[in-house]
Amino acid sequence: MAKCDFCGKEVSFGIAVSHSHRRSNRTWKPNVQRVKAIVNGSPKRVYACTRCLRSKKGIVERAV
Repeated sequence: MAKCDFCGKEVSFGIAVSHSHRRSNRTWKPNVQRVKAIVNGSPKRVYACTRCLRSKKGIVERAV
């Protein structure tokens, strides 16, 4: 489960190209962490990417 509950960031797919130009499939996974946050006025465990956790906009309000 690598998907942020706030911004929707999830696994993306692409192709890794080596020096000899051989191509292979690869994935990029977001840095998603399970945190306790305030959702609709009550604390709840959610998955949030670190970009949302550190943002100054206060997207994720952490519960203590």
